[in-house]
Amino acid sequence: MSKSIFYATAGMGQNVKGTALVAKDGFSARYDLDRIHGVFSRPEHKLAGESYQGRILILDAAKGGVATAWMLYEMAARKIVPAALVLNAVNPIMVQGTALAGMTLISGFDQDITQAIPNGAIVEIEPNGERPFIRVLG
Repeated sequence: MSKSIFYATAGMGQNVKGTALVAKDGFSARYDLDRIHGVFSRPEHKLAGESYQGRILILDAAKGGVATAWMLYEMAARKIVPAALVLNAVNPIMVQGTALAGMTLISGFDQDITQAIPNGAIVEIEPNGERPFIRVLG
C-alpha cells in the first residue's frame, strides 16, 4: 500500500467504519447477491459465498439498471445490506439506488481502489467532505 488515504471524486451518505470486502469484480445487487441470506451468490463472482452484510464492499464497477436500484432499497428494508459501497466507477442508477436505500457510496479514484486496499482491512469512509475519502486504519 503506497498510502493510507484514497480520495474520491464523489460521495454520499454517512461516515462509516468497518471491514473491507474487496475484489476486482463488478457489482449488481440483482444478479450477484442472495439478498435473503446476505451473501454473494453468482458462482462466477470473485466473492461467491462471502457475506456482504455489514461489510464495506470495495469493487470495480456498478452493473445493472433500474432493478439494481430497487434491489438496494429492498435490501435496506430487510436490513441485510453492506455498510457502504466503494466503487472505481458508478452509473447514475447505482447512485439513485444507494440514495434511495440510504446507503453510503464513494467513487472515482485516481487508481484502482480494488488493488490499493487489501481484503479484510479495517477502513473508514468520509463521503461528504470537499474531498470524499476512504482511509485504511489497519
